[in-house]
Amino acid sequence: MVESLDKQVKRIAWGITGSGDQMIETYSILVDIKNRTGVETMVFLSKEGETVMKWYHLWDKIQNDFPNFKVDAGPNSPFIAGPLQMGYYDFLLIAPATANTVAKIVYGIADTLVTNAVSQTAKGKTPIFILPVDQKRGTVKTAAPSGRAFELTMREVDVTNSEKLAQMENINILASPYEIYDIFGIERPTEDITVKVREQKRKKAKKVAES
Repeated sequence: MVESLDKQVKRIAWGITGSGDQMIETYSILVDIKNRTGVETMVFLSKEGETVMKWYHLWDKIQNDFPNFKVDAGPNSPFIAGPLQMGYYDFLLIAPATANTVAKIVYGIADTLVTNAVSQTAKGKTPIFILPVDQKRGTVKTAAPSGRAFELTMREVDVTNSEKLAQMENINILASPYEIYDIFGIERPTEDITVKVREQKRKKAKKVAES
């Protein structure tokens, strides 16, 4: 479990890469946290992240749930590195992070909006939290957009890079999406987060329809 920040979190920057694994859980958790805390969330996506969000039917939803929304137009466009370095955001979250993104960060390659944001933020004091999808050796269970479950076998090189990432300056590794709650210092839900968020939206839609 990661330690919570020793302050009230008001603004965060959330970077999304092209991983489908743990995407639905991560998205649901960030929606739940926003509903519970009112945290201002600036979302930025890699080009592959945009593809994955559309594949998982989250493209329209994310623009509605997180209006402060940006897409990669280059390593430094839109310009978010400056505000991150200067502490405008309370922390930078990259979740989930693909093996490709992790490898680039480990070897100092900053040629995308996400990797450049990490590279530049690491030079300042703004904390960085990253959720690599390839952390454990062996096989892991994941789900397709249809909900069909299947298994993936982790490559040694990808797991090794995640281990190297954990040793880098100003970077904290998350073992699961649920540790995002721990950063905020708020209680984790006891039920399945995806089910909880769907129910919250159903109730909200019903209330709007009845008003």
